[in-house]
Amino acid sequence: MSIAMKKSYTIFISLIVAMGGFLLGFDSAVISGAVNGIRTYFEMTDWQLGFSVGCVIFGAMAGNILAGPLSDKFGRKKLLIITAMLFTISALWSATATTYVTFVIARIIGGVGIGGAILIAPIYIAEIAPPKLRGSLVSLNQLNIVLGISVAYFSNYFLINLEGESWRWMLGVEAIPAIIYFLALFLVPRSPRWIIQKLNQVTIAKNTLVKIGGEEFANTTIGEIQRGIAKKEAKGTFSDFFSKRMKVIIIIAFGLAFFQQITGINAIFYYAPTIFEQAGGSTDASFLQAIVVGLTNVIFTFIAIYLIDKLGRKPLLIIGTSAMAISLSMATLAFNNATYIFDNTTIEKIGNTKIKTALSDLEGTTFTSQKQLFTTIETKLNNAQFLEFKQNEVKNFIAINSTLVLVAILLYVAAFAISLGPVMWTMLSEIFPGNVKGIAISIVGFFNSLVSYTVTQFFPWELTNLGPTVTFAIYAGMAILSVFFVYKYVIETKGKTLEEVQELLIKE
Repeated sequence: MSIAMKKSYTIFISLIVAMGGFLLGFDSAVISGAVNGIRTYFEMTDWQLGFSVGCVIFGAMAGNILAGPLSDKFGRKKLLIITAMLFTISALWSATATTYVTFVIARIIGGVGIGGAILIAPIYIAEIAPPKLRGSLVSLNQLNIVLGISVAYFSNYFLINLEGESWRWMLGVEAIPAIIYFLALFLVPRSPRWIIQKLNQVTIAKNTLVKIGGEEFANTTIGEIQRGIAKKEAKGTFSDFFSKRMKVIIIIAFGLAFFQQITGINAIFYYAPTIFEQAGGSTDASFLQAIVVGLTNVIFTFIAIYLIDKLGRKPLLIIGTSAMAISLSMATLAFNNATYIFDNTTIEKIGNTKIKTALSDLEGTTFTSQKQLFTTIETKLNNAQFLEFKQNEVKNFIAINSTLVLVAILLYVAAFAISLGPVMWTMLSEIFPGNVKGIAISIVGFFNSLVSYTVTQFFPWELTNLGPTVTFAIYAGMAILSVFFVYKYVIETKGKTLEEVQELLIKE
């Protein structure tokens, strides 16, 4: 087999495994188009909406906790096949749900698939990839995530105007790629490292490694794996993970997992059309802008894949987190400078007749901040009407530099796509020793999902009660902190074998 064929084979199996990332991204973003539909059908409050969107992350937490140990025991490939089945079940069930409870259960099942796929796919790819290609190949998982997000936005846009409950079609169409993923996984070999470490079947592992990198690569890799096995304890435990020798790894892993989510990326992906509607856009325009967000994510993930093994992990993180801080500050400034204009045109847009009548005397009034607006409105409406105004009507009155909001969101997504998005998962697949990798990835993944859930759950409440200015200011502050964290704590792993990375990080 020629060098080109070996490289093609490695990319082929990595792409199949990374399809789990596509489903993860699709599942994460498709709900953005269904938000208004499910809110109306299930008659949800802000908290119920936040939970129905964010509950998928509860499932992901369970997937995080179970995936690592189970993949250590039964193998990476088997766990990925199970995640494909879970994605299929979730898509079909959520699309046909008739009660709030069954809808939430279906979403949680999909979350378990997400929790497994997001952890196991990068581990598998890192275990089969040659060091010179590892960063790029592991980043294929992130590329597939952003492709899934982008395709979901396109799908939502084309399905939004279907007669009847279009949100059911939005959620159900995910079953198609999920079934394709399930079937394609049977073409993928088991992880050679796992086969040697757990089954001691060196011959089978060598056959796969030869296809990937040739005879010399196979012999070298097998030797490194066997030397690593000889040096470490039989199996890592929870206490091994939190031991003093792992201190540097723990700081890097938990820090990256925290800042990847606390800077608000899932709030942007889950609620993109909602954000653009808050900036005064129509429903159709908001869905189109969400598509642009998805395409930006894809383009800059390609750039990250090109640069991650050339420029390195840490430089990408510093550049990306700095740009995220700038872009989130731009969005904060745009919403802070917005005004709210009451004239005949804007008042006529109010759907609720009672609210329209109660606010008609404000015609000719301009408010310079959302806080000033809400203080006045609250005195004219009852609690239910005031909540409805904040959720559905305030967007009709806003006068804002919507171009600045769009540019800020696009810059933020681009910056995330070249930094915390792909680099975090690449580094998590590199820095943990083999004997604790399963449990370590599960613990850190669980923490990452917990932070993600917190952001997703609170976002609708924040928009309604704090307003977009304060919401984006919080994310901007977190992005600034992430720059300092990366500069102080993150090390470079570019071009090093997994064993060399562990020797660099573990303090005996």
